[in-house]
Amino acid sequence: MYNCLNQYRCAIIRGKSQKEIDDLLPAYAKVVVDITPCDIEVFATRFHELFAPYLVANKRDKKTLDNHRTEIAGKLFGMYYESRNGYVFASERTRKFLDDNDQPAFFKDLCYKMQFPNGMQKPQTFQPLLDNHIFIRPNAFVLRVLQLARTRNVVLTKGEVGYYILNSLDVLQGLAIPEEVLEAIERDREHGVSRQIEADDKAYSYKYQHINEQINYLELANLIYTNSSGDIWLNQNENEAIQIFAMDWDKKPEFDVYAYELSTVEGRKQFRFDWMEYFGQLSNRADKFATTASSLGMKGELSCQKKQEGSQTTLEIGDEGEAFVFAYEKERVSKFNPRLVNRVLSLGKTRGLGYDIQSVVAKEGDKSDFSKYIEVKSTKRVTEPDLSNAYWMDSLNITRNEWIAAQQHGEFFCIYRVYFVRGRILMYIINNIHQKQVEKKIDVIPMSYRIDFGKEAVDQVIVEEKNNNV
Repeated sequence: MYNCLNQYRCAIIRGKSQKEIDDLLPAYAKVVVDITPCDIEVFATRFHELFAPYLVANKRDKKTLDNHRTEIAGKLFGMYYESRNGYVFASERTRKFLDDNDQPAFFKDLCYKMQFPNGMQKPQTFQPLLDNHIFIRPNAFVLRVLQLARTRNVVLTKGEVGYYILNSLDVLQGLAIPEEVLEAIERDREHGVSRQIEADDKAYSYKYQHINEQINYLELANLIYTNSSGDIWLNQNENEAIQIFAMDWDKKPEFDVYAYELSTVEGRKQFRFDWMEYFGQLSNRADKFATTASSLGMKGELSCQKKQEGSQTTLEIGDEGEAFVFAYEKERVSKFNPRLVNRVLSLGKTRGLGYDIQSVVAKEGDKSDFSKYIEVKSTKRVTEPDLSNAYWMDSLNITRNEWIAAQQHGEFFCIYRVYFVRGRILMYIINNIHQKQVEKKIDVIPMSYRIDFGKEAVDQVIVEEKNNNV
């Protein structure tokens, strides 16, 4: 029988604000991938060097940088892992994020793998969780309760989710079911009972910090909405992902902390390495967590345009970012000179060009009908980037062909950086990136090299004969 009065505080590593996390996630990923694989000591030094520019000057002390490296990028987000031989590797989750630039998908996978107990804290810190037999997928349980609440037209609050679920010992031990938790909330509401998390001599921020942190990540995952009053709604545009979570509310966590002998040094070491490697791997549902523009609140204009004579549909164009830029350019050029519209071409599926859209300058002057070459780089996140922040930075990858195109076309080549955020689309236009590199306004860093070789480069040939009895 569920008893909401049985309370227990399951803390998680304290992160940053939603906005800071959304801004810093690309920086964590870029820095980690740029310097790995490498020795653990080299990793610490290089991380501090490369990550410091993303922080305000008075936040670049060693303690703060250590926190970003070990606590947030490492333990909380699982962006890298350490092998037993002392080498650090970028995690599978980090590499996927750099490939797709889908920040909500990163947090969906993170929330899906979140469990209590976990390896984010030292074994001696979470030993009380083991003593209390805690073993739960907290986010799956929360989303299942929110699903049930929606069917009853009940809007839950952060305080209720915190008290009745995330701070409830019965829930954390796997002894409660979502239906009886919701019934307890409704019963207390009916009798005018308001329950609060208690902690002797502790500030409100301490009492609810671990609750707010967990809810923040569900929101960054684009699975829920919250308001300033603390109300929580499910994002119905993410129903498929929400259902994946909710169906697993009663499944035990995949990583069994209880299987380790944590009373021995070797057992704790084994646990630490196993957890880091496990947590950085993508879940078996990661392929279901992609974020669409519509799930961020777009009204479908990117995928439902009608095909007109001689035009392309957005489905034919494919990528949502390219679709948005293509439509934008056609409208921009049309306003300047309708006769130039047919020169706006979507070429993203044409390999080797180095750009996605060919358009027209379409501005007053003697170059108005010159061709313009656009490379589209899109990303998805819940919060908006903030150009008023002097330390804000972003990164994107371009191919060798794209860089060659930038050099060849000079002032007529530009990057359209498209941000799909909740309820709106932002686009930053960066013109003539080759000149900006010369002026040191941007950094262009080669990330891969091709080696072509002939027989004169071969120093040794080894052939191992295999007996074949056929």
